[in-house]
Amino acid sequence: MKKFIFLFLFSILFQSCFSYKTVDFNNIASEKKQNFEVEKLDSSKLTGRLVSKNEKIIVLENNRGLQTILKSEIQEVKVRKFSILKSVGTAGSIYFVAVAAILVISLSALGN
Repeated sequence: MKKFIFLFLFSILFQSCFSYKTVDFNNIASEKKQNFEVEKLDSSKLTGRLVSKNEKIIVLENNRGLQTILKSEIQEVKVRKFSILKSVGTAGSIYFVAVAAILVISLSALGN
């Protein structure tokens, strides 16, 4: 049971440790296979791992396969990055909630 609780807490913790940072299309390094979120001019968003990029198109791979996006269709490109502040904040809030739950359970057990 203890292992299950730790596994559950880690999955919640690392779920919110990432954020997206806006990058310039020309500064994208195609050697790194990073995760990107592309917002198109029609306000649709595509996310996926970078497969290739040249001066006219970017190709992302996601669960729907390969997605080819023309540079002229792109409004904004964001790269996924690890966020230390979100990790610490999430860990602190999980710890606070766990301590509060233990206190409530122990106080209600003492009251009975």
